[in-house]
Amino acid sequence: MKILLLGGGGREHALAWKMSLAPQTEKIYVTSGANAGLLSFCEDTGIDAQDGKALAKFARENNIQLIMIGPEAPLCSGVANVLRNQGLAVIGPDEAGARLEGSKIFAKKFMHKYGIPTADFEVFSDPAAARSYIERNGGKCVVKADGLAAGKGVFVCQSKEEAFEAVKATLEDKVFGAAGGEIIIEELLDGEEASILAFTDGKTIVPLESAQDHKRVFDYDQGPNTGGMGAYSPAPVVTDELKKKVMEKILLPTLKGIKEEGMDYRGVIYAGLMIGSKGVNVLEYNVRFGDPETQAVLPRLKNNLVDVFLSIERGRLADVQLKWDPRPAVCVIMASKGYPGSYTKHMEIKGVDLAAALPDTVVFQAGTVKKGERLLTSGGRVLGVTSLGNTIKDACEAAYKGVEQISFEGAHYRRDIAAKALAKN
Repeated sequence: MKILLLGGGGREHALAWKMSLAPQTEKIYVTSGANAGLLSFCEDTGIDAQDGKALAKFARENNIQLIMIGPEAPLCSGVANVLRNQGLAVIGPDEAGARLEGSKIFAKKFMHKYGIPTADFEVFSDPAAARSYIERNGGKCVVKADGLAAGKGVFVCQSKEEAFEAVKATLEDKVFGAAGGEIIIEELLDGEEASILAFTDGKTIVPLESAQDHKRVFDYDQGPNTGGMGAYSPAPVVTDELKKKVMEKILLPTLKGIKEEGMDYRGVIYAGLMIGSKGVNVLEYNVRFGDPETQAVLPRLKNNLVDVFLSIERGRLADVQLKWDPRPAVCVIMASKGYPGSYTKHMEIKGVDLAAALPDTVVFQAGTVKKGERLLTSGGRVLGVTSLGNTIKDACEAAYKGVEQISFEGAHYRRDIAAKALAKN
């Protein structure tokens, strides 16, 4: 079977790695801009992930039997629609379904409509009105750009001054461009975050094992938000009792909304949760695999991922029973100095092979490029080192042992990945 994978980051490396293990996988093609890890075993199409027409033409001419859309941007621009209209097998929601991530305002209204628990919020496009609201409500809040901002359009504010800065950056300085034309200001919930990913074919919804992401760039959740500095699975905060609540109060109502809104949703839905004094609430939806949660969850999945995807595409997810390695997994992201701000590129990376040779360890590449025989940095998040272990402590120690084998100038990583899980053991 020939597979086309859209996207070229760490999440896509993990997806391609897992799909390559399926016995029916003959060849995997990737879109332009893929990292060096992907290009070591996938073929570059040279086509942009947003160019639906060119991708459809390539898929027809090369007998592509499955297309997996990794990132949010092509989903939100309707690439899945273009491909499906050509009769191609696609994993990823249509443009209507992708609005659950593409517009935070749409997502919040969807949650309210279908009774899905989430923080109270107001929508603003006028900076003065936003500041007046913050003044009246005391300053502690979360300010979110409405559109896609690569995981960086969320400001968790502890004071009026921080909230005013967030409003200025988004609505006045336009740091997120059109994505910040409108903002949400929402209640700041307390508690611990967790991520639940689920497969759906639009008729059935099946949760994956839980994970916890680490958004802030520095240890102890300090510094600005990033695309994610590490993850682990499972998250102990997601107990068996909580899993039932998530299914009943979040996933099933989400599926009901997908059906009633007429979305063609065959793919992955991701609920970012806050678990605290107000119970379990949805912070946001993603309409694709999370990054780096995917790097921690997929190594634990025992199923043939290609078979799962084909079941989703054919509307037969109800026939699938997911099986999991009981061992926990920990993924540590190695980033370039300066990330999530400006950072230098083309630093030589050494030791990836040494890390990958360690037991139960995989190194997923994200921001890398190959120049001759040298592997160089090319992005903010460079690598994700994932290890399995008999306990969360074992998995942590193994992942950091892998990290220690790797070096590049300015390499930065958090040293407290999975600390909350370790504290519970």
